[in-house]
Amino acid sequence: MQIVNVQEAKSQLSRLLSRAHCGEEIVIAKAGKPYAKLVPLAPLAERKPGLAKGAVGDAFFEPLPEAELEAWEK
Repeated sequence: MQIVNVQEAKSQLSRLLSRAHCGEEIVIAKAGKPYAKLVPLAPLAERKPGLAKGAVGDAFFEPLPEAELEAWEK
């Protein structure tokens, strides 16, 4: 794990982000004290189409009752 001061992090942010993306953890120090850490994000879960199939019934597409429509228009 490398420690980098704020000034260096400002001038080399793009390079530091690339290194963090590759798995390296980088600590950013302010006045010589650890302040923040750049770490890689866990991969996002793959989205699968149709996952919520059947979750929305036909009633969802029915018009709203008049009383509810009037409440939204106020």
